[in-house]
Amino acid sequence: MAARLLRPLPRLKPFNRLQVILQHLKMCKHTDSSDEVLLEKKGGAGIITLNRPKALNALNLSMIQQIYPQIKAWEQDPETFLIIIKGTGGKAFCAGGDIRAITDAGKVGDKLAQDFFREEYTLNNAIGTCKKPYVALIDGITMGGGVGLSVHGHFRVATEKTLFAMPETAIGLFPDVGGGYFLPRLSGKIGYYLALTGFRLKGRDVLKAGIATHFVESEKLPDLEKDLIALKSASKENIADLLNSYHEKSKIDQEKEFVLDEHMEKINSLFSANSVEEIVKKLKEDGSPFAIKQLETINKMSPTSLKMTLRQLREGASMSLQDVLTMEYRLSQACMRGHDFYEGVRAVSPSQRLLCTW
Repeated sequence: MAARLLRPLPRLKPFNRLQVILQHLKMCKHTDSSDEVLLEKKGGAGIITLNRPKALNALNLSMIQQIYPQIKAWEQDPETFLIIIKGTGGKAFCAGGDIRAITDAGKVGDKLAQDFFREEYTLNNAIGTCKKPYVALIDGITMGGGVGLSVHGHFRVATEKTLFAMPETAIGLFPDVGGGYFLPRLSGKIGYYLALTGFRLKGRDVLKAGIATHFVESEKLPDLEKDLIALKSASKENIADLLNSYHEKSKIDQEKEFVLDEHMEKINSLFSANSVEEIVKKLKEDGSPFAIKQLETINKMSPTSLKMTLRQLREGASMSLQDVLTMEYRLSQACMRGHDFYEGVRAVSPSQRLLCTW
């Protein structure tokens, strides 16, 4: 079954040229502050603002269909030197995807369950291959779909408010949006640990894990944005220099030890096994408080998701981003046809559903 799910698919199709042109024309008009996503041009910067604060800026299909062609238009625009993406509301960059809509669509076989994943992954690939410098200000909750909007770009700026996680194994899914690409490329077995347990990283730990490229205090982000917009020559080097200057001035939690430091030896050993059964066996044999806690966590996850996720990361470690996203699209559709995803969503409380997204 797993081998069949992982065989190659045809390349994900990009949006057509007409969509790019129409989106560019739309962006040139007045942007309504009530729109779910705001697309603006300031100086040489194209700015994407996720604008669903009551929904923690959760990503829906309409937002994806606006963001993708705009990125493509800016990429081809000689007067756009960089792209900035951020969220409104102060609580979240983007807490994930619109789980309720996907769940309802999947139950009745609605086309949305296909369209959402396909177009989201196409957007993720566009970010990962973007020719213009791409700066994600991941201030606040950044999970699932929000990770896909940020982690594949050139620069990811975390703050003391950043809360990062890929909690999909708890709802019968897997850490998608290119999780199979970036997670196995993190230091040691951190990525495998984060993927299987859904462990949450906060603030400067997001930088220390290798997910963020910079750490800047939240209150300094407006100044940083102004300085990015004001850059006369927005090369990757100049942007990096500016981000580095802000990073070096940020003192919050500067001396704090990485939350996983004391456990890294165990993580690298326990999560290096070739199967979920072996990982469980190693955790039981270890018997330390840390191992027992991870065992308790894993026992709450979907067994199918755990097996799928481990295989996804092992395969993805040697694949290109686009090939990983193609693989993940096939896996997403298998999940939509299965049982665990719908049961996982039903089992979590309504207040948690936004935090258990992709």
